Amino acid sequence: MAPSFLSVSLLFIFLHAAGGFMEFVKDQCVFNSTDLKGIEFIRSTYFNKLQYTKFSSSVGKFVGFTEQGMKNAAASNNNNMYMASIRAAKETICQPNIQPQPYVRLHSETPLGGRTSSMLVCSVYDFYPQNIIVRWTRDGRPEATGVSSTDELADGDWYYQTHSYLEYTPRSGEKIACVVEHISLSKPLVTDWDPSMPESERNKIAIGGSGLILGLTLSLAGFIYYKRKGRGRILVPSY
Repeated sequence: MAPSFLSVSLLFIFLHAAGGFMEFVKDQCVFNSTDLKGIEFIRSTYFNKLQYTKFSSSVGKFVGFTEQGMKNAAASNNNNMYMASIRAAKETICQPNIQPQPYVRLHSETPLGGRTSSMLVCSVYDFYPQNIIVRWTRDGRPEATGVSSTDELADGDWYYQTHSYLEYTPRSGEKIACVVEHISLSKPLVTDWDPSMPESERNKIAIGGSGLILGLTLSLAGFIYYKRKGRGRILVPSY
């Protein structure tokens, strides 16, 4: 995934108030990918809304912005144990907070109004943050004709879902796929459309067919039994 695709920040803010003064520390994780090389950890410290120090993992040390901030930055940079922990924050703080990969379900829907074209639906679930790209390919080439999508819909649990629709007329031998790009993925997630019937649907048809055959067999057996019983009757004339 290209680094310019998406940037995500996670904020961790710690407040300290004493004697009417306010100090807070903001930890920020900026993601361009799930690899450590694509993660930047930033720690900023503020006193009464004025930033006085900043650490960036891309720089590797603290920088001061005020007279007191430069003193604090120098003291932090000379503290080897503290600097070892802060330099490892990309791995200890940021990377564990990368969200799980989105779940993709690709299925077809019955066309409405007697249309000859079919409708494929690519549903993407359980992704965070909200920004995501869902696109279609036909035989490896981008497909934009007959495509529509919903907005990213919040599930109410920090996760999102979205649905993309493709109108198409089935053709023999063609290969259609739904492609998903998200910050949690190291590479695009490609889901190929399999036009064969799912196993669950095959099982339903098999069970229904077995029931039909069994019903016909029992009906035929009852009919044969009735005919044979009718032949064995003795008719006695009445006077």
